Amino acid sequence: MKKYTCTHLIKSEDLNHHGTLFAGRMAEWFVESSFVAAAALHGEPTDIVCIKVHGMEFPKPLNKGSLLFIYSKVVYAGTTSLTVYTWSGRNDEEVLLTNGFVTFVCVDHDGNKKPHGIVLPEPADEEEAKLREVAKSLK
Repeated sequence: MKKYTCTHLIKSEDLNHHGTLFAGRMAEWFVESSFVAAAALHGEPTDIVCIKVHGMEFPKPLNKGSLLFIYSKVVYAGTTSLTVYTWSGRNDEEVLLTNGFVTFVCVDHDGNKKPHGIVLPEPADEEEAKLREVAKSLK
């Protein structure tokens, strides 16, 4: 599964009242990064809409001046839907800052669901297999 990376510099306007990254800003970037993976795989960004954020966890805070790396990959493809697993790290370290799943659906010009025809390859390793199973179970 191809991994996409989006990067942001944490600035003063991105902080909350505790001086760490505001969860709302992270949520915006999280969904945007997830969208990049789904739209790139599908090839038609105008056909993709977000239908559900299945949850975001924030195990560690992020401070001003840090570089935020957000990674996303499509881990499950239904008939009309694509589910993306997204996670982030600070300064490209292996410290998990945020993770979760977002589901998108493919739609026509009238907003009706339409099949996307995407078939994902078999998972490359045990971690990808586990992510696919979790994504399949999300409602």
